[in-house]
Amino acid sequence: MTDIEEVATDAVEDEAIESPDDLTLVKKMQDGRDQIVTEIKKVIIGQDDIIDELLIALFSGGHCLITGVPGLAKTLLIKTVADILKVDFSRIQFTPDLMPADVVGSEIVEEKDGNRTLKFIKGPIFTNILLADEINRTPPKTQSVYKRQMEERQVTAAGVTYPMTAPFFVLATQNPIELEGTYPLPEAQLDRFMFKIELGYLTEDEEVEVVRSTTQTNNTTLSHPLSGEDILEFQRIARQVPAAEAVIQYAVRLVHASRPQTESSPQFIKDWVSWGAGIRASQNLILAGKVRALLMGRYNVSYGDVRALAPSILRHRVLLNFHAEAERITTDHVIQRLLEEVPEPTSNL
Repeated sequence: MTDIEEVATDAVEDEAIESPDDLTLVKKMQDGRDQIVTEIKKVIIGQDDIIDELLIALFSGGHCLITGVPGLAKTLLIKTVADILKVDFSRIQFTPDLMPADVVGSEIVEEKDGNRTLKFIKGPIFTNILLADEINRTPPKTQSVYKRQMEERQVTAAGVTYPMTAPFFVLATQNPIELEGTYPLPEAQLDRFMFKIELGYLTEDEEVEVVRSTTQTNNTTLSHPLSGEDILEFQRIARQVPAAEAVIQYAVRLVHASRPQTESSPQFIKDWVSWGAGIRASQNLILAGKVRALLMGRYNVSYGDVRALAPSILRHRVLLNFHAEAERITTDHVIQRLLEEVPEPTSNL
C-alpha cells in the first residue's frame, strides 16, 4: 500500500460500517455474490471478469450495455442472471419496426356493462430485469423511451406517470460488427449505462468445454440464492460505504483529464478525443467502487477500485475524433494512457 492509499484509508476509518446488522448484510452480499457466480458457472463457461462487472452494476443499481460478436452467450448470460434471481424478467427483441407503444404499453377500449372505458395495458418495460436485445436495431424514436426510464425509474404513458418496480435493471446487448440496418445509440442514451462491457472470444480450452457441454444432454437446475429485496438492501448498504476525499478527487481528475476542452488534459487527449466523459462517469466510478470494495472484503474505496473499473465506465463516454481513427487508436488505448499519466492526489488529503 502506498502512502497515499494509507492516507485515504485513515481518512475513512471513523466512518466505516460497524453496526451488527450492516456487517451481517455485507456478509450476505459477499456470500450471495459467490452463490450467484456458482449458479452462473453451471451455464456460462469463462467470462469471469464480465460476470463480476455485471454483478457490481446490479448491486450498484446501474445498467449495463454488453457488446460482442455473435455466439458469445451475451443473451444467455443475462437470461441466466434473471433466472437465478427471484425477480420478474422481460426480453424485448429490438427490430426496425418496433414502436414505443410496443415497449411501454398502450390503451385499449374495454367494454363492461354497456360502458366503454380506456384501460392501459402495461408493456414489457414494467419488470425488474429488462433484456434489451440488439438495442441498436431500433430507430431513435423507440430508443428514446429508455432515457427517462433508466435515469428517473419512471415512465409516462397516456398522460399518466408510472413508477418502475424496484429493483430495476436494464441489460442491453448490441453487435459491434454489423452496421447495416442499425441505429447507433445517441451519447445521452449511452451515458445512462453505468458499464459498457465488451465480451471477447473464449480461450481454446473454454471453447472445448462449451462444445462438450452444449452437444450432450443437459438438465441443469438453477437455485435462487437472492431475491429482489436482497438486491435493494445491497444497493442501500453500498451507498453507506465511505470514500475518502482523495479517492473522489482522483476519480474526478481522471474524468476531467478525458475532456480535450480542459486546459490541463494531456496532449494525446487533445489530439485524439472529440468529447470526454461527463459527471455521471465520476459518480459511477465511486459508486461502483464502493460495491467492488465490499465484495473484496474492504469497507472503503481505494484508488485500485477506480482504476479497475475505469475502462468499462469510460469506454462509451469518450468519443474519438477522425485523427484517432486514422491512426487506429482505440478508446481502451486512450483510457489506458489516462490511467498511466493522471497522478493520484498527493497533498492535504
